Amino acid sequence: MGTLRILRVYEDPESGEYRVLVDRLWPRGIKKDKIDVWLKEVAPSNEVRNAFDHVAERFEAFVRDYTAELKENPAVAQLREVISEHENVVLLYGAKDHHENQAAVLLDFLNEAGS
Repeated sequence: MGTLRILRVYEDPESGEYRVLVDRLWPRGIKKDKIDVWLKEVAPSNEVRNAFDHVAERFEAFVRDYTAELKENPAVAQLREVISEHENVVLLYGAKDHHENQAAVLLDFLNEAGS
């Protein structure tokens, strides 16, 4: 198994990393050649995303709600397939906060579940 990590979409990945955008919305100013695959279905629902709205005090509830969605989301299997097909994968997100974002929650979920 290779590496799996997260990175803000506006930062440069390492050479050879397969770039997976895990946001529901396409990030502003990003050209399509910066992304290998866009798995918007694995992102939090609009309801969960909007309830969080990147407010730190709501992050705990966001983690709970998004994790519950991931447990029932068929797109997680698609993401696991992508991860198994590539040696090094980077999950890209657009949020400004490097720690409290959906990609961090998704990475924790995948690591806990053994991706």
